[in-house]
Amino acid sequence: MRTSNAGRMIPWGARSDAVHAMLVAVPAPVAQDVERDLCATAEGRACRVIRVESPPEPLPEGLLVLWDHGGPLEAVKARCQWAHARRLQTRTWLVVLTKREGEEAEALISAGADECVAPPGTRWGARLVALRRRSADGDAQALRRARDMFQGALDAVPEPLFIKDREHRLVATNGAYCRLLDQPAEALRGIVTTPHVPPHEAEVSWRQDERAFTTGQVVEDEGSFTDSKGRSHEVLTQRAAYSLPNGERFLVGLVRDVTESTRLEAQRRLAERMTSVGTLAAGVAHEINNPLSYVTSNLAYLWERVAQPVLPVPPEQLEELRQVVAEALEGAGRVRSIVRDLRTFSRTEEEQHGPVDVRRAVEGAVKLMRDDLQHRTCLACDLEPVAAVHGNEGRLSQVVTGLLTNALQAFGERPPEENLLKLRVRPGREGHVLIEVEDNGQGMPAEVRQRIFDPFFTTRSPKGGTGLGLSICLTLVHAMGGHIEVASEQGQGSLFRVELPALTLPPEASRSAQPASVVVEDAAQSARATRNLRRLLLIDDEPAVGSAVSRLLRNLYDVHVIQDAREALRRLSHGEKFDAILCDLMMPGMSGMDFLVELERLAPELAPRTGLMTGGVNPQAREFVGRRARELLEKPFERDQLCTFVETLMQ
Repeated sequence: MRTSNAGRMIPWGARSDAVHAMLVAVPAPVAQDVERDLCATAEGRACRVIRVESPPEPLPEGLLVLWDHGGPLEAVKARCQWAHARRLQTRTWLVVLTKREGEEAEALISAGADECVAPPGTRWGARLVALRRRSADGDAQALRRARDMFQGALDAVPEPLFIKDREHRLVATNGAYCRLLDQPAEALRGIVTTPHVPPHEAEVSWRQDERAFTTGQVVEDEGSFTDSKGRSHEVLTQRAAYSLPNGERFLVGLVRDVTESTRLEAQRRLAERMTSVGTLAAGVAHEINNPLSYVTSNLAYLWERVAQPVLPVPPEQLEELRQVVAEALEGAGRVRSIVRDLRTFSRTEEEQHGPVDVRRAVEGAVKLMRDDLQHRTCLACDLEPVAAVHGNEGRLSQVVTGLLTNALQAFGERPPEENLLKLRVRPGREGHVLIEVEDNGQGMPAEVRQRIFDPFFTTRSPKGGTGLGLSICLTLVHAMGGHIEVASEQGQGSLFRVELPALTLPPEASRSAQPASVVVEDAAQSARATRNLRRLLLIDDEPAVGSAVSRLLRNLYDVHVIQDAREALRRLSHGEKFDAILCDLMMPGMSGMDFLVELERLAPELAPRTGLMTGGVNPQAREFVGRRARELLEKPFERDQLCTFVETLMQ
């Protein structure tokens, strides 16, 4: 057996296969007897005995033997209390070598001693066995408690949480994560990915995990997740890697299901758009009724003149009739433009993104608000040529409409002639486009300016607005990769500046673009040069539409008009041949979608040369068109647009 001095004490937390026994102020003869008794046992032969005059700090683990030199009881109790307060109870056995018995011995036990033993004591090896058992039981209990605390802390987190090792295996999950995957924790532990997760989702998750491991940064991504029942969820996942003292690396991930919030956000945007449309309804009606009044009057006059049997028409009346028709066409074009802008503004398909003509989007917003702008302010527009941006034309029009509406509200009840509103589109810093809305309204103090983009914040009366307009404008601009700056002082007006990244088109795209009129003229010349006109099948349940289209195309194509898609299929099944088909999308009986599905089975070679046209389409129909048909022709259309569309089908 080896004896050490206090300078080689084993500190708290140290681990060794050997058990230590520290004898504090024990006389040498008694200490020798204790060591001799320990050497006589298998446990004791591996024990290191340390003799000290006073206990050090921190106290080591193992046997702790205090000597009672027989002084006042209170002094011995104080030493017991001191040692007991500083020892790790589950890994220390505190023995007092004392001749005291009865109540005095019980007082020392109450002060913290495990035993009171008459010197030199016996069965020291048995005490080592008991100490090992106590240590093992204490470690297991502490481990269970730590494990339960850890799992309880994970389960208390309301959002799904997981922990993975460096091999991407799940090592811990909380209850919310198990509920999300509809799997018990035992089934998830140790696996890399659950069986029901589609391979592309598993691949994306693995890449994001690896990115967090390799960069050491917090990684946040939004994507889709399919649960065990096949339901798709939109989730936002945050990942962070960490290391243990021994170098082991782990990854903790927090998953937030944003499916419902995404849906509510889309509904909130749609509700705000519909609120804006409702506000604009009176102005839109005014704008439509004006051209409709002279369109209907001119057409009535034209009908009266044409109904007269006197022919030919005198030259002066012929010129007047031409003017009547020109005015009617111009008015119909205005109505068509208004309806197109309103439809673009109110569409709900957020996923439709592409190149956006900024000036056209701004002009569309101005047209929608023309009535309010004319009666409330003096508007000055300066729309310079700028590059296209990537986004959605309807959403960009909504941004401009929101900013213009906000500017009109800033004027308060002032006379219109005092209100000045400037709308500018111009190139910004390199690779960016600027849209600026400036007013000379009331302006904003700093405390209001800091909150204007907060949802539901408004300085208007309860009936003056929802407080969502500018918040949604900011969200839509961020979605297009841009930002909004505001400059305003109370009483000095406000300037809202929208900066969007410009979209750089490849050179071949600009080279391939050509005016529709050129395509139409080429088509007309080619058709007139051919005696046998190519055959076009036109399917529309509205006879007037069929007649009008037939008249527009009769010099270019051999047009056959049918009102029923089922009749068209019957004629095709009997071998009738056509070079292209133009079919209305929404028809009673058999819709254009159903017709195209049947055509793919009956005449698959003709399906790619079939185009669909419509006066209005729901999101489901638009999604079908995007997957199964060529470009959609929207009514009303102009002659050049129609000819270009049909010629594309023929090619």
